[in-house]
Amino acid sequence: MAEPLSQPMPQPQRGADGGTDTGPRNVALDRQNPDLLAPPATDHGTLPNLWFPFSAAHNRLESAGWAREVTALELPSSPTLAGVNMRLNPGQTESGVRELHWHKQAEWAYMISGRARLTAIDQEGRTFADDVAQGDLWYFPAGLPHGIQAHAEGCEFLLVFDDGSFSENDTFLLTDWLAHTPRSVIAKNFGVPEELLKDLPTKEKYIFPAPLPAPLAEVNQPGPQGAVPQPFSYKLSAQAPQEATGGQVRIADSRNFLASTTIAAALVEVAPGGLRELHWHPNADEWQYYIEGQARMTVFASGGKARTFDYRAGDVGAVPFAMGHYIENTGNTTLRFLEVFKSDRFADVSLTQWLALTPPALVKAHLNVSDEFIAHLQKVKPVVVKAQS
Repeated sequence: MAEPLSQPMPQPQRGADGGTDTGPRNVALDRQNPDLLAPPATDHGTLPNLWFPFSAAHNRLESAGWAREVTALELPSSPTLAGVNMRLNPGQTESGVRELHWHKQAEWAYMISGRARLTAIDQEGRTFADDVAQGDLWYFPAGLPHGIQAHAEGCEFLLVFDDGSFSENDTFLLTDWLAHTPRSVIAKNFGVPEELLKDLPTKEKYIFPAPLPAPLAEVNQPGPQGAVPQPFSYKLSAQAPQEATGGQVRIADSRNFLASTTIAAALVEVAPGGLRELHWHPNADEWQYYIEGQARMTVFASGGKARTFDYRAGDVGAVPFAMGHYIENTGNTTLRFLEVFKSDRFADVSLTQWLALTPPALVKAHLNVSDEFIAHLQKVKPVVVKAQS
């Protein structure tokens, strides 16, 4: 397809450096990734790929929804966390169900849209049921069985697992287990005649339609062992944000979402032209999911190595442990993204705060800066800074 005359052909050029690309080439990708096509002059050395779009992942289509994953197979630079984007279909009398299952890994989730019913039990037989909506979280510890069903409007969500080698295709599914267990054993286990099992599924259902969930009050009746001691859901959207000059941040970790003991996260909003400040994380790799807007990020890996990537809604980013970086809003709408960590606590180190709390003479000796620069340093983390006017 010919390029519109109003859009100049992007070229791998930066000032006098580089040259034209006569093709063949994927112009659409070049337009979406200008900092890969023509990197900033500050990029240097070799770093692994730190970007992968869910749009490039294999999509598993089922009778009542779909699922696609970004794991260490797609993004080897993320060995500690993997993600799944899942849709459960809407319906007037039936809706999509992610069948009853459990994992070897802990499951953390962010609701992108719609509403869903969650159910689970723990190892003591204590029960849990709740409805979650856009902006809410849930967390199921490794090994605990649970189910997810959309309400009438359907839902879409992001799942994050605390192991980069996780695959959604290796989930322990109820139907899959029973399909591979002799009927005589199943009948003996439940104390029923074998003829009652004649319609058991012969393979996994995975995502399938089922009657809409009953009202929560009818379902949320604790069994004889009572309810789980800490809810597996958290209303992140109801949390008062930490305001900054260029946006805001909400943090969910084991200090406020008590059940989430292996995954911590921050939901970050950056105004147009704003910047998630130069920083690094001292306790874990960072896994990112871009919800809205567009951004660029340069990651500094020490030894003179740095590389810049561009991100859009639906993309995954990765920052290996302790590497310095920023995230800049390069669009003209609000940038919203998740920072996710395999940790019980969210932690970051601010470059600005570090320099502000270091003796000024030492900072000036390092950076050849003036007292005027020192006066602009903030002793409280800026977190998200606004665009310069």
